[in-house]
Amino acid sequence: MTVNLTILIIIDTILAAGSLFLMAAVRLGYSEISQKIGDFSTIFTAVIFVVLVLFSSHLMEVYDLGKNVRKREIIVNILFGTVTAFSLLSVVYYLEPEIMLGRGILILSLCCFAFLQFCWHALYLMGKNSSHFCQKVLVLGTGPLAAEVGSIIASNKRNFILVGYASCHTGTCDNGTDDPPYDVPRDEILGNCDNLRDIAQQAQTEIIVVALSERRGVFPLRDVLTCKLTGIKIMDAPSFYEAAQSKLMLESITPSWFIFSDGFHRTTILSAFKRGIDIALSCIGLLITLPFFPLVAAAIKLDSPGPVFFKQERLGNWEKRFMLVKFRTMGQDAEKGTGAVWAEKNDPRVTKLGRFFRGSRIDEIPQLFNVLTGSMSFVGPRPERPEFVEKLKLVIPYYSQRHFIKPGLTGWAQVRYPYGASVEDAVEKLRYDLYYIKNMGPFLDTLIFFETIKVVLFGFGGR
Repeated sequence: MTVNLTILIIIDTILAAGSLFLMAAVRLGYSEISQKIGDFSTIFTAVIFVVLVLFSSHLMEVYDLGKNVRKREIIVNILFGTVTAFSLLSVVYYLEPEIMLGRGILILSLCCFAFLQFCWHALYLMGKNSSHFCQKVLVLGTGPLAAEVGSIIASNKRNFILVGYASCHTGTCDNGTDDPPYDVPRDEILGNCDNLRDIAQQAQTEIIVVALSERRGVFPLRDVLTCKLTGIKIMDAPSFYEAAQSKLMLESITPSWFIFSDGFHRTTILSAFKRGIDIALSCIGLLITLPFFPLVAAAIKLDSPGPVFFKQERLGNWEKRFMLVKFRTMGQDAEKGTGAVWAEKNDPRVTKLGRFFRGSRIDEIPQLFNVLTGSMSFVGPRPERPEFVEKLKLVIPYYSQRHFIKPGLTGWAQVRYPYGASVEDAVEKLRYDLYYIKNMGPFLDTLIFFETIKVVLFGFGGR
């Protein structure tokens, strides 16, 4: 998913910049534009145009590959993105007239980009919907894990095609027969792993997913190695699950998988860069929002008695405790009679104003101080309360691993999964948190940042 998204954004960036310079050349003449291309002001103007155009496309879900499955959805989203881009650029040009484009150039550039963007996304959609561009997958195994992998492939038809299953059953089953209980459709089993290479070649397999949850049979090491040497990609079930779902399969992961799998790289340069971004974003955020703090404080005081700020102990990096700061959204002493409990949907402890603050994420603005002081990062797993962590560590495997990096103001789980208030929700969010820790980097952080803006604007997930 991330690779496909990267391709779309890169091409859109080129198309946006090309549309701007092409329409500017049409309006002003090529000779005049060629003289200004190297100027800093021209480059800065172009960067602002491209960034806001792409950001508007993101807001209008042009890059949501799961929703844009037909040309009609692509047209509607691109049109909304174009209108949003025009509005945002108009505001920016009003605030900074020196970088303003003429109305003729702006409208022509946006129209040109919208047309080229539609052509490119429609072409991309045609390619993704064609079986020639999907990877053909053979699942090695016929048990519950193989069935789960098969269902994942079925839900990702734009990326993968299931060619069938290969059984690894050998010998007699416990019931005295040679017919084991299969968890996958019998008519999709192409044969036994003894002739795995022939099965893979006949099905033109590109990926073999090893999903052997059943204990019967023996792992066909030689046959799998032969397929590997002939150019077929071999993946275990957790790795395929990660690639297809952008989260981790906790049930089938072993400590050795963490040790030998790719990812979990955090260099000193990356850590320093991430910290620099945290300081810059928190400073910018505080400069923008601090003038509104008195208004928020007055509203909280008028809404209900109690302090303006709410401080609560949370666990940070390496499970070190710190005080998280938020605007108060509940009544004073809300947990006096209940102790530490998860927030529920329509939680009666939340005030009327607090419900609005939570939905709009205004209550989390003071956490920028936590980011600035270093107890939190801008992007990372959300910090949890010590009382909940101790309970969750007992029932959820690898839960402690989410504390190997700083917690974040926002995170991959927050933009991919709705608010959770149960152990089951904690498990699902942990899948995303560990995926982020494994694949963290500037691109994923940027994606989460823009997804968070969309969440804040449209109010998804808050409680």
